[in-house]
Amino acid sequence: MEEEQVIYMCNSAYRVLLYYKFVKIEDPETFTQEHLQYCKDLGVKGRILIASEGINGTVSGTPEQTEQYMKDMHANPLFKDMVFKIDDVEEHAFKKIFVRHKAELVTFRVDEELDPNEISGKRLSPKEFHEHLQRDDVIVIDGRNDYEYEIGHFRGAIRPDVESFREFPEWIRENLGDMKDKKIITYCTGGIRCEKLTGFMIKEGFQDVAQLEGGIVTYGKDPEVQGRLFDGKCYVFDERISVPINRTDEDIVIASCYHCGTTHDRYINCPTCNLQHVCCEACEETHNRFCSDACREAAPVHA
Repeated sequence: MEEEQVIYMCNSAYRVLLYYKFVKIEDPETFTQEHLQYCKDLGVKGRILIASEGINGTVSGTPEQTEQYMKDMHANPLFKDMVFKIDDVEEHAFKKIFVRHKAELVTFRVDEELDPNEISGKRLSPKEFHEHLQRDDVIVIDGRNDYEYEIGHFRGAIRPDVESFREFPEWIRENLGDMKDKKIITYCTGGIRCEKLTGFMIKEGFQDVAQLEGGIVTYGKDPEVQGRLFDGKCYVFDERISVPINRTDEDIVIASCYHCGTTHDRYINCPTCNLQHVCCEACEETHNRFCSDACREAAPVHA
């Protein structure tokens, strides 16, 4: 199924672009340096990873800046059909611009080559994915980290016991080995992790694997599905931390405050250990954002 190059247009003060493309980049280190300078000159902020296998990024800027960014990227033959997922925001979603060269766009670290252009699961549209979620013969796998699952996930999805994406191969072998003949669907934030995840599963002998095209963020923008059957919020890797997905009256909060246990869905970072934890406003004030008394006591005292 072909996707529109630009999924969503908006009229707010700023926009956030989420995108990736698996395509061979001959000299990724040089391209990284050139792209960093380009982004600085344009004025966008964000986090962009570049590898020999392609590009993976999230950037924020004014409508004019992001429009120019998309136009310039599409003018490059390597990225002429790259899909941009667009959110409207009131301010920058990043404080700085980071463009870095990496060995992999998503750190998976398996010995075998996994080129999504050669091997990956069948793509399901939001409507198709929604239909699959309601079937009794389908196993739903969350392709993200456990802390992302905690704040929001599809109803009935299996929670992965992983703290980083590189732990997935071992987790799959240990927990899904007897499910290779089952129908399995996977999902992640924007789709990129499922590209590698489903390819790995197919190579491991899973017979029927599919993935949500465009990820959770695309699912939440589909006018027909409207995010149904997604409970909570979707974790994102920028200053917003989480975004709403379910646009219906079925939307619920599923996470709870780290300190008092009340139902809540906002993450904060501990100033000492940087633990990202769900915290209500009252406990944030009471505990001064610290996750524990130990971290409070270990915090440096500023004159």
